Parts: sequence; structure tokens; C-alpha cells
Amino acid sequence: MMMSLFSMFDPVALFFLPLNWIMVFISVTLLPTPFWKMNSYPLIMVNLINKILTTEFKALFSMNILIKGSTILPISLFMLILINNLLSNFPYTFCLSAHLSFSLSLSLPIWLSIIIFYWMNITKSMLAHLVPTGTPSILMPLMVMIELTSNIIRPMALAVRLTANLIAGHLLMALLGSTFNPSSYMCMLIFMLQVMFLSFELMVGVIQSYVFSVLMTLYSSEMS
Repeated sequence: MMMSLFSMFDPVALFFLPLNWIMVFISVTLLPTPFWKMNSYPLIMVNLINKILTTEFKALFSMNILIKGSTILPISLFMLILINNLLSNFPYTFCLSAHLSFSLSLSLPIWLSIIIFYWMNITKSMLAHLVPTGTPSILMPLMVMIELTSNIIRPMALAVRLTANLIAGHLLMALLGSTFNPSSYMCMLIFMLQVMFLSFELMVGVIQSYVFSVLMTLYSSEMS
């Protein structure tokens, strides 16, 4: 039973095809051609999301590091995770976000580049962040260790948060799907519960992509 549940997270679980790579490109290949050529409804929606997120991320970025194009990275991150989260809720698809290898490959390089950039350019400010204002002298070494630990575990916390939420949701969807029996008198109730939970999972996918990009933006802003 456990193997059948977790087999949905196996990249080669369906016809020995590498579904992890297929899902990376399926969002682009399946988009209709008018999406790229004219002002279609999907393109209007994407532009609206970009405008809203640009305003949101501009308010989150520190004015010391806000330059033209600073919001491109978090918006691109949001769209990538959002598309993967939404597509993974449908049958015969693969959930990239439910793997730490995918989540860490997003959070770790971005976090590491931010840390290296700040330590090379604003070293004094980074050292000052290790000791909060008003800390007694006897507690300063302990506070430095605590601050360093909290900074180091941030990419892991981002990756685990995204992965754990997607794994939990997909496992519950699989359990609900295994209980559906068309001949049962409770089939309509179970079907309604499945539809409601699918809607909830779609909302979770949007929220988790937004949380991931917002937290990455906040981490870069609070260090400057």
C-alpha cells in the first residue's frame, strides 16, 4: 500500500518515461500559439499577475538594493513553481515540487548568491546583523552562532516547506481516490469531497509558490 502511494513521486513510474523532465517542458509546449502572438486571455492574465507581483515585490525589496529589473527573479520563480504545482494535480502528471532535489535546486543557489554578494559588498552590515542591538557582551558569541545557524538553514526550510505541503496534499488525494467506488451509495459524497479537496490543493499550489518567492525576497531585503 505504501509503495503504491509513493509511486506517484517516482519519475519513471509511467511507462518508464522520465516524467520529471517532461513536466519541465510541458508547460511551454502545450501553450497555444496565439498565447505568444496576440493579446489572448491567458496572456492578459499573465500580464495582470506580473503587474500585481511587481507592485508587491517592489514594496518588499529594500530601497538600497532595488534597481530596475529586481523583481524579475522572484516573479519568474513564482511562475515556475505555480505552473508545476497546478499541473501536478491532474492525472498522469509528475510533481516536481514534491522533491527536495527540485526545491533545493531553486532555493540554495539563489540564497547562496545573495549571501556571497552581500558579504563581498556590505561586509560591515552583514557582521552587524550577526549581533542584534542591545545584546549583552557575554551573550554575543552565542547570538553570532544563533544568527549564523538561522541564516544557514533558510534554504533548507524553504525547500522542506514547499516539498512537505505538496507531498501531504498528493498523498491525501491518492487516499481519497482509492476509496471511490461507483457502486457504493456514498459515491456522490466521496466525489464531492474529492472535488473540494482538488480545489483546495490548487489553492495550496498558488499559496506555496507565492510564499516561496516572497520569503526569498524578504531574505534578500533584510540583510541589506
